[in-house]
Amino acid sequence: MKGVNASAPWEFTLLGFSDRPRLELPLFVVFFISYVATIFGNLTIILVSRLDPKLHTPMYFFLTNLSLLDLCYTTSTVPQMLVNLCSTRKVISYGGCVAQLFMFLALGATECVLLAVMSFDRFVAICRPLHYSVVMHQRLCLQLAAASWITGFSNSVWLSALTLQLPLCGRKEVDHFLCEVPALLKLSCVDTTANEAELFFVSVLFHLIPLTLILVSYAFIARAVLRIQSAEGRRKAFGTCGSHLIVVSLFYGTAISVYLQPPSPNSKDRGKMVSLFYGIIAPMLNPLIYTLKNKEVKEAFKRLVARAHLMFTWLTNFSGCPLFIIPTENVLLAKHTH
Repeated sequence: MKGVNASAPWEFTLLGFSDRPRLELPLFVVFFISYVATIFGNLTIILVSRLDPKLHTPMYFFLTNLSLLDLCYTTSTVPQMLVNLCSTRKVISYGGCVAQLFMFLALGATECVLLAVMSFDRFVAICRPLHYSVVMHQRLCLQLAAASWITGFSNSVWLSALTLQLPLCGRKEVDHFLCEVPALLKLSCVDTTANEAELFFVSVLFHLIPLTLILVSYAFIARAVLRIQSAEGRRKAFGTCGSHLIVVSLFYGTAISVYLQPPSPNSKDRGKMVSLFYGIIAPMLNPLIYTLKNKEVKEAFKRLVARAHLMFTWLTNFSGCPLFIIPTENVLLAKHTH
């Protein structure tokens, strides 16, 4: 077949918004700020959840997994985006494209399953509070988290293999910011109907089925909450679920609009913008959503900052070589405490 290159190319060109060069500087600033905020926010949640004994519960164990996933998710895509936005030669190696495709698929599928697992945890906590510690024991939590990761990565192995085995032809220009399945399918010289059907099947499997389980769980939760007599009890119960519902809405809403909507004349740019929100903005917002509406996390963060400040004050006073002037009352407090 003329123009077909069945062998693996050395590199791909990621077009992104290269046809609109005026957008590149504003996008670089937005991506960079979002990436830094994502790293800081998710690392904070991981540290607070692991270092504060009061947060050693199933809910925060799964939240730690979600934060770790978001860290890996953005790190697999954003650094390459930032490099390409600063360069006139917007390329990615074949190995880098394969790694990016694999991680994007694996972590996206893992988050779908993990969000469903988190809704099950809330269901048990609210609908079966007396049995919560018995049902959500440590071994089950580890098994559920492991199942989420294994399922996501297994899906990625299968879907990546199906995509990468297709012969490519012509110039290897990916009309996207990253190596994603729909964009790579457009480079193939052969009929990709079967691959598109498989992608649709996987999208239904990993989006609609977990979302259905989440909605069913919250239907039972809503019924249980409405039976609570006190307004304070209802408010607290809804508060523990509100953050998770917002995250679910952001994640599934954008993901479904990318993979389950039929193509349209504006689907190319729409897909790019939705993927940016799906892969960059949402991971940045998740820590804010969970901390702004969660008093336990905010109080734990304050305790962690106070402990770090106290430790730094004690070490500085102990060494006798202060790095900067410390108020006298803080030094006296550190001496009195230790």
